[in-house]
Amino acid sequence: KVLNTATTTNTVSFGGEGKVVAKPDIAKIQLSIVTDALTSKVAQDENSKKSKAVTDYLKKQSIDDKDVKTTGYNIYPQYKYPQYGGQPTITGYQVNQSMEVKVRDLDKVSEVLDGIVSAGVNQVNSLSFEIDEPEKLKAEARAKAIENAKKKSDELEDQLGVDLGKIVNFSESGGSFPVPIYYEKALDVGMGGGGPTVPTGENEIVVNVTLTYQNK
Repeated sequence: KVLNTATTTNTVSFGGEGKVVAKPDIAKIQLSIVTDALTSKVAQDENSKKSKAVTDYLKKQSIDDKDVKTTGYNIYPQYKYPQYGGQPTITGYQVNQSMEVKVRDLDKVSEVLDGIVSAGVNQVNSLSFEIDEPEKLKAEARAKAIENAKKKSDELEDQLGVDLGKIVNFSESGGSFPVPIYYEKALDVGMGGGGPTVPTGENEIVVNVTLTYQNK
């Protein structure tokens, strides 16, 4: 973010700020499909059936394959511990498959949440509303900040009759990505809680830049 500085003497610097405000444009659902069975194979087979039912449902909702991914797959033995000591015994196995789904049509979030639970999802771990491509917003804010700083330099040239030379230094600060908006009501889906409404909150990205000119 810093250009080579040809000289640090006889320079003048201008600060500029750029802001971009945007609403979240995707919903990200973290979910789990959990299956218990007496044997590992049966648990895996049953879990695979549920997983296929969930992915088939998502396809019917026009959710692209690239927006559905498995983030974890674990098999856990289930133990029974003797009341008065001794070795625990395995009573069965649990398969836990976690997935992440991006929903780009925010009007369908509630329907999708209810549908995946009906298809076999046991747990909706979290629902967040996010900006899908925050880098584009950051670049837009940066461009506004640079424009703001250059406007100040042009005004000084006009007011004082000075002739600024080339830019010899550039620095940037801020521009952190928007914080996801989490919606806890998603955890109530399938338990009589119903789906969420689309949030109306907005995210703001602020970038500050400093342009340093070498005086002619």
